[in-house]
This record gives sequence, structure tokens and C-alpha cells, in this order.
Amino acid sequence: MSISYAETRRKIDPARGERLGDGSPNDNDRVEIGPTQLAFAEWQAAGLVPPDLDAMRRWRWQRLTQALVERDIGGLLMFDPLNIRYATDTTNMQLWNSHNPFRACLLCADGHMLMWEYKNSPFLVTFNPLVAELRSGASFFYNVCGDRTAQDAGAFAAQVTEVMAAHAGSNRRLAVDKIMVHGLRALEAAGFEVLEGEVVTERTRAIKGPEDIAAMRCAHHACEAAIAEMEAFTRAHVPGGGVSEDDIWAELHKGNIRRGGEWIETRLLASGPRTNPWFQECGPRLMQNNEIVAFDTDLIGCYGICIDISRTWWVGDQRPTTAMISAMQHARDHIDTNMAMLKPGVTIRELTFGGHQLEDRYWKQKYSCKMHGVGLCDEWPFVPYPDGWVDGAFEVALEPGMVLCVEALVSPEGGDFSIKLEDQVLITENGHENLTRYPFDPRLMGMA
Repeated sequence: MSISYAETRRKIDPARGERLGDGSPNDNDRVEIGPTQLAFAEWQAAGLVPPDLDAMRRWRWQRLTQALVERDIGGLLMFDPLNIRYATDTTNMQLWNSHNPFRACLLCADGHMLMWEYKNSPFLVTFNPLVAELRSGASFFYNVCGDRTAQDAGAFAAQVTEVMAAHAGSNRRLAVDKIMVHGLRALEAAGFEVLEGEVVTERTRAIKGPEDIAAMRCAHHACEAAIAEMEAFTRAHVPGGGVSEDDIWAELHKGNIRRGGEWIETRLLASGPRTNPWFQECGPRLMQNNEIVAFDTDLIGCYGICIDISRTWWVGDQRPTTAMISAMQHARDHIDTNMAMLKPGVTIRELTFGGHQLEDRYWKQKYSCKMHGVGLCDEWPFVPYPDGWVDGAFEVALEPGMVLCVEALVSPEGGDFSIKLEDQVLITENGHENLTRYPFDPRLMGMA
């Protein structure tokens, strides 16, 4: 009998069985993106257990649904690609989608989840059975819809009205995260009470479940493996000359992609005097022997998990300056002292006004925050320094399952270097666990 192309294109590795370690199909031609064989091999060698993706997806779906019920909200309409990733674990051209909102997801308080997908690629969603309904027609941005944007937004609002009537009844309270202006007007004209959706999504995403944490451990290991490759490249090539900041940064991208990671949010790597002031992104500068290089990963890795850690290295055959060693030790004291405060029940206010105090010479050019949440990207909550505190903005306490990045930027005003350090920390039932294992440069610590 004849066999269709669709039947012949499925390639299963019989040695591995029908499923990979995270429960996804061991199908060489699968639609679902995910970690590579390199990542799985490194995790196995490290004794890491990948997440159960089915369990992770269901846990997230239940948390979002529970949040709607608790707030008496009929539905949550999401356009932010990271909120959609959280709700459905599906992706479609994430960076393009971030500035061209062609996808949307509606979760109703009864758990019904509808996905509006690009009409030419509906197959990107069907692997997740929690997505109960699939449609198209969520695009109403100008470069696609032109001067009919308002009409297209109205047609979309009519679809939302239909689904909400079936699954939310008389509840017309609709939380929305990010939406184009015509879309907001169309929903309000349809009679919805439009609420701020980011309150729902950020608070929900802040608490990680067991499989979220397993995914983060795996993504963290993959990121640190890529950092090690970047460091080895830097130390091998800089002394010979001709290596740019971009050359170095490319190694982190390469290592991330090789392991199934997704993208990097910024270009925060600088060398020599370009490290001060901080926030100069990497460029064509050729790094010299006996110089400092600092970076902040801001990396979206395996499973779409953000790994946000920073390190500073001294590269060369001479000794770092005394000023650099002193600043490095001060940066270590800053993150170590502040990290020691982390435990369930401690408030953002206590973290803001307590902990380590930066010396005056480092105060003006300090980092924008002491700590921030992290998950699929930088997330809520935000821990400012005392001069950035706003009453009422973050009157909350830490809970188990939160993950925070503890920051230190020690940057002397008018100086020719900065020290940037950052660790990613899980809040546990009894305290905290530092997920970051990557070592600090012993030469900058004055130990070698």
C-alpha cells in the first residue's frame, strides 16, 4: 500500500524511545522547539533532571485561571509574547511578534483557552492540548492593516465578545496586558470593563512551580556552559590582539543557540574604559591585553527561561590595579550581604532600606536596582535602592518559588572601569538557594 509523505517524515530514534527527558516527542522533525542533544547530554552528566513539560504547562494554566477567579475577572487577554509563552508554552517569531502583535491568547475564568495564531502557521500551537480553541485575526497594527486598523480591531473585539459570552457569562471584566489603541477602544465600545492585565500576569509568573524550577536549573547550566566557552575564547584570543567586544559576545550567542536557547535581550558587554559608565553595549572596540571585561547575560535560554547573571574578568599577564581589586571585593560584599537577607516573609521595603551600603564614591553610578525578579524575562518584583523607593509601589513580601537577581555595579565616578556582578537566587521554604555557580575571577578578588 502507499504511504503518505506525512507518515514517512516522522523520524524517531529507537534508542531513546518515543519521548525525550522533558516528555516532549523524540521526533527529529517536530514542530515544538526545545533543547538540543548537546544540552540533554550536559544535563545528564551534571545530574540534572529536565522538567516535565506537560506538568509545567498545566501548573501555569491552573495558576492563571485561579488568579482570574480570585479577582472576579471574566477573562485575561494577552498579546505580550512572553505572557503567551507562559500561558501556552508556544512560540512564533518571538522578537518579531514583540513589536508586531499578530498573536493573542484569551484565558477565561472557566479555564477555556483560545489562541489567535498567524493564519499560515496554526500547527505551531496544536501540540498543547490545553489550548482548546484556535483562530486567526488578532492583527490590527498599522503596517499590516493600514487604514482599516479600526475595523480589524472591531472584528477582533467581536470574536472576544463571542467567546466571553460562552465562557464568562455576564462577567464583562476583561484584563488585558498590552494592546494597540484601536483594540482597546473596540473592547471598551463592546462593553468590556478593561483592566490592567500585567497585575495578573506578573504576580502569577512571580511564583515558580516545581517544573519551572527544574527548567530554570537546566537553562542556568546551559547558560553557564556558554559563558565558560566565551571566557575560554576571550583568554585565548585577547592577548594576541584583534578580538573585538562583538567577537567575544558572539561566543555567548553561539553557545546559547547550540543548546536550544532562544535569544539575548541586550548587548551588555564592554571592555577597558568602555565599562565606565556602565550600559555601553558591545561594539567593534578591540580589547587589549591587561584589560577588564564585564557583561550581563540577559539571556533567554532553554525553555524560554531567562538567565540573568553578570561577571567581570581581568584578562592579561599583569596584576589588576589595586582600585579594581578593592572595587571587586566591595561588589562581592554587596551581593553577598544583600543575598543573605533573602527568605520568605522579608519585605521589599526591608530589602530596599537594609543590607549593604555602597561607598560614597560608588553611589552616583550604582545600578538601577538592588534586585529584580526573573522568570521568562526580567519580572516583578523590583527592589530599588532607598533613593528610588516609592510608597505603595512594592509593599509585598517574598514567597517561596520567587526568583530574584541580586545586583552589584561598583563604578567609580570619573573612573576608567566598572565591576558588574549578578547572581540568580531562588527563594525556598526556609531561606534561599543561589542558582548561580559560575566562579568569580580570582585575580580580581586579589587571590591570584
